[in-house]
Amino acid sequence: MTNTEARPTPNNTSRVADRSVPAICLYQGLSVPEVCLYQWFPCCWYSGAMVHCFLVHTVCPVGGLDPGDSRVLFSRRFGPDEDLEEDQDQDPQDPQLGAEQRRSLQRDKMQVVARQVLSAVTLSREASGRAAAVGGAGAGATDEASALQDADGGVLRLRAGDPFAGECSAPWLAVQSLAFTLVCGPHENLLLAEGTLRSLARHALEHLHMLGHGTEVLLKVDRIDFLLSKLLPHGQLLFLNHRFTQSLEKDVSAYMAK
Repeated sequence: MTNTEARPTPNNTSRVADRSVPAICLYQGLSVPEVCLYQWFPCCWYSGAMVHCFLVHTVCPVGGLDPGDSRVLFSRRFGPDEDLEEDQDQDPQDPQLGAEQRRSLQRDKMQVVARQVLSAVTLSREASGRAAAVGGAGAGATDEASALQDADGGVLRLRAGDPFAGECSAPWLAVQSLAFTLVCGPHENLLLAEGTLRSLARHALEHLHMLGHGTEVLLKVDRIDFLLSKLLPHGQLLFLNHRFTQSLEKDVSAYMAK
């Protein structure tokens, strides 16, 4: 008998490639299975992409602070405190850190990151001749969309031990008097991290109007945490497709309207 078993043809095997694959997937170097997941599911975890912390801080002179210093208005840390454990191992004379000591050490590390980002923002604005055009807190705060378009951005390399035990990358986005910063591992997907950071900043500016008085950020912690739970759950960077993005926009708008 003739074997009539259907065999895949070149046309059949290339059907996935014929589909409209989001350009970001190909640009990010995803494998074929990851591209398929991206197409068929609302979102896809990007394996291994981990953010250590997110912070919002000032990048303009603030009363009560020394020149060149920055005030951290919000910070959130993800994952285990591996760098703290390493610090303890290096100094066996120190007793086990208590909860308050650990929080204090974390705040100190966030402050170091904020100061380094402030220096990077200042140099970037001076080099582009925009330093004088950026006013103090509240300048132009009525048009968040325009402010985000004119934002300065970059990536800061944090050396091992300054302030974390290992080397880190810190993509930052400075919008007038505020900066949004992520701290990632040295080999993370920076394009994906920068896209997530811009999305976080856009939603924060649009819904929380954070370009007013900086201290108001302290009253909106729950709303910032909600944005993080959607865009950066447990510190994981996500690839988002169009359907998930639409759903996210609705969820955010509904929550912020409460």
